[in-house]
Amino acid sequence: MGTRRIIVTIQDEDKQWLEGYSKVQKISIAEAIRQGIGHLKKSHRHEIYEGLVERTSGIWKKGDGLEYQKKIRSEWD
Repeated sequence: MGTRRIIVTIQDEDKQWLEGYSKVQKISIAEAIRQGIGHLKKSHRHEIYEGLVERTSGIWKKGDGLEYQKKIRSEWD
């Protein structure tokens, strides 16, 4: 996995905020942006997960799912 440079245009007030945040956190502006992207990615994955849980809730109709798993897995021994 490599890294790439990009040029991003942001509002002056956002740049000032980013500079202040970076200074307080003692990190570079680039690191602050990387951390922000990481938080966005985690947030998006969580939304996807919750959506999947909501859409699939109640699909299993064969009784206790844990008991079923134990039974099936016992066949592997």
